[in-house]
Amino acid sequence: MVIALMTNNSHRHLSWLLVLLTLLAAPLVTATDIDGVRLWRAPDHTRVVLDLSDTATFNYFTLNNPDRVVVDIQGAKFKAQLNDLDFSRSPVKKIRVAKRNKQDLRLVFDLSVAVKPNTFLLAANQQYGDRLVIDLYDREAKPTVVKTAANNNGKRDIIIAIDAGHGGEDPGALGPRKAREKVVVMSIAREVKRLLDQQPGYRGELVRDGDYYVGLSKRRAIAREKQADLFISIHADAFTDKSVSGGSVYTLSQRGASSASARFLAASENSTDLIGGVALSDKDNMLATVLLDLSMTAKLDHSVLVGKEILREMKGVTKLHKNTVEHAGFAVLKTPDIPSVLVETGFISNPKEARRLTSSSHQKKLAKAIVRGTDAFFNRHAVEGTLVYWLNHNGQSVVAKSGSKTYKIKSGDTLSELASRYSVSLADLRRYNRLSGDRIRVGQVLKIPPRS
Repeated sequence: MVIALMTNNSHRHLSWLLVLLTLLAAPLVTATDIDGVRLWRAPDHTRVVLDLSDTATFNYFTLNNPDRVVVDIQGAKFKAQLNDLDFSRSPVKKIRVAKRNKQDLRLVFDLSVAVKPNTFLLAANQQYGDRLVIDLYDREAKPTVVKTAANNNGKRDIIIAIDAGHGGEDPGALGPRKAREKVVVMSIAREVKRLLDQQPGYRGELVRDGDYYVGLSKRRAIAREKQADLFISIHADAFTDKSVSGGSVYTLSQRGASSASARFLAASENSTDLIGGVALSDKDNMLATVLLDLSMTAKLDHSVLVGKEILREMKGVTKLHKNTVEHAGFAVLKTPDIPSVLVETGFISNPKEARRLTSSSHQKKLAKAIVRGTDAFFNRHAVEGTLVYWLNHNGQSVVAKSGSKTYKIKSGDTLSELASRYSVSLADLRRYNRLSGDRIRVGQVLKIPPRS
């Protein structure tokens, strides 16, 4: 046996070594700073976003009498300001911040009414760092308003769901001089709605009508709740090469359509839905699949047709990135029972195009092109029971003696555009109206020749 004799210095050195090994073995705890707090109000919930310096561990719970939501974040420090938050339209009365257990942070949301909270972390991306999202959902669901009410002569409006992309904490693509996609597309969407609402037989419904984020599946659900006849999603593109420019129109690809069709059929909540006017709930799986595929094909065909009309109108307003309708598997377009298109209004990453996209006059021109393309499609494909169908077949736009349709010139119309819209030759349109040239005036009534 060997006995080692240790001096006092040896004991001291060993003690320091043990302390060092203990420190190295202990988990490294880094404090998370809360650098900012942002709040948005949506129609059915309030979203609060905490900007974090690093990822965090948290938990939350609710209290009543009075109603509160409490969020505890481990090892966090609060460095944000709360003075600029607008609680006026939200159930949040104020947010209180306090230390908990000397090292953790507690946030208390004092509420005017009870809510259903949902919280989750978002990882850092190119625009933001780590974030903690706190969604406070309203407990009282707002009733769905049936939008397909009868109009003139008992005919209903055609409903267009207008989806302004991104919103809230998601600004979308960013351009020079703080140009943000979410702001540009919201302005265009509102103008599209205004123009549609002015036109007999149409009604525009905004998927989001403010600066808040709506999930992709929720956007599709809103379009269905509005009983939309067409879904238009409006965006502004971006690319690393700032010289790339031009507008585009997309529809859902066949591959994306197939997967969307399968999911739609499999979802239990859709078991009693009508697809193309046919109930699927009483059909066996094979027949239901065939019916859904037939309906999906028809809706995709209509999506392409309306996309072509919008693209044709956009050509007169802006440079096109592609001259044909493109196809992609965009999640927002995967609505089996509604024709859907996604309009890229231009590249906000291109400095010249960004200036145009942020211009009110250019936004109005783009909106007008979208509405004209939409109207051109429905003039030929409106379903019976709508005012647009009635006007085009049996209503005020029909001249009984000759059987030809008439059209009253509006501001911005051109003879060549009308010829394209009604699928007649420019020469026939001139000859039918005894015109020597292409000049027309607002208020002038033209006769539309029958198509050969």
